[in-house]
Amino acid sequence: MSTRSERAGHAEPRIILAPDKFKGSATAAEVAEALAAGIRRVRPDADIRWVPVADGGEGTVDAAIAAGFDSATVDVDGPTGEPVRAAFAHNDTVAVVEAAAACGLYRLPGDVLAPLTATSRGVGQLLRAALDTGCRTIVLGVGGSACTDGGAGMLAGLGAVLLDTDGQPVGPGGGGLTDVAYLDLHRLDPRIREVDLVLASDVDNLLLGSHGAAAIFGPQKGAGAGEVAALEAGLAHWSRLVAQRTGFDAAERPGAGAAGGIGFAAIAVLGARRSGGIDVLLDLVGFDRVVAGADLMVTGEGSLDEQTLHGKAPAGVAARAAKAGVRTVAVSGRLLLDETRLRAAGFAAAYPLTALEPDLQRCQDEAAALLERQGELIAREQLGESDSGRES
Repeated sequence: MSTRSERAGHAEPRIILAPDKFKGSATAAEVAEALAAGIRRVRPDADIRWVPVADGGEGTVDAAIAAGFDSATVDVDGPTGEPVRAAFAHNDTVAVVEAAAACGLYRLPGDVLAPLTATSRGVGQLLRAALDTGCRTIVLGVGGSACTDGGAGMLAGLGAVLLDTDGQPVGPGGGGLTDVAYLDLHRLDPRIREVDLVLASDVDNLLLGSHGAAAIFGPQKGAGAGEVAALEAGLAHWSRLVAQRTGFDAAERPGAGAAGGIGFAAIAVLGARRSGGIDVLLDLVGFDRVVAGADLMVTGEGSLDEQTLHGKAPAGVAARAAKAGVRTVAVSGRLLLDETRLRAAGFAAAYPLTALEPDLQRCQDEAAALLERQGELIAREQLGESDSGRES
């Protein structure tokens, strides 16, 4: 099989690796490293480059740092109030903040879920730290949050005051939202209105209802049926109060339900504009420039399934690569899409680890070794062996 480079008279194929993390198994960098090792066994002549990607959730800041952004850390309130050390990325004009760095599920002490009391306050504190860099744009990646507080905690972290009917601060988390009687936004950090705030999210859920933040994501954060109902009531009360205070009802805006309603507060109060997480990240890392003229794009994530097709990183990578005329293949832990769905999403082929090792637990435990083997297979099937890669 001849590659674009070979047809152009160049023997060395150029391969771009742009995987997302394999959650629970390997970071995006580890996935890329393992794939590169396998590819080089077959094509030692290959020019292999890695483009870090993420879809706005966990890994977004790491991807920006890997692309050349500076790293900064700050102490903020974790989801249950304990201090956590959170990182964000920035350059001269743009800061990248990850909500999960402050209030992610992985930040819960002892992994004990707190569906009614987990707060997004640390996200507001992270935004303030980003503002201190003098940036003109803030990309707020949302995903993997432990809270369902409608972004009330985030606003408090930015200086807003939330009081009950007795003039006392309300309790943290979604469980305290029904007690909010007074919302003072005058103390909100004024710098937040001077930046372009981009809500990087592929979640299009509304704030309320059967497809809202509480109903869809509450159970993932430990909420039982009664707690989901309580969270829904709290969010409904909160959204009415915010609409009265701002004159803007954002509850039915797509993305309002992202990260337990952080999307709602960002849109309704902070003036954020929502954009697809993967597209924002690809622009930040200069993806179009890197992919131009490549022979093959390799992307992937832990599970290629229906969610992949709705704005997840691999689908976004495949779409942008297709615009550049570059063929894309995908690697994954498991594959739940049929051939028709794969092709429609822009993937020329898929290489699940389960094709090598059917046991999912072993796939997780031995991900690096299996990814190397798939890297070899990708090189053979998509590029062909070079003279130096063939056995004599």
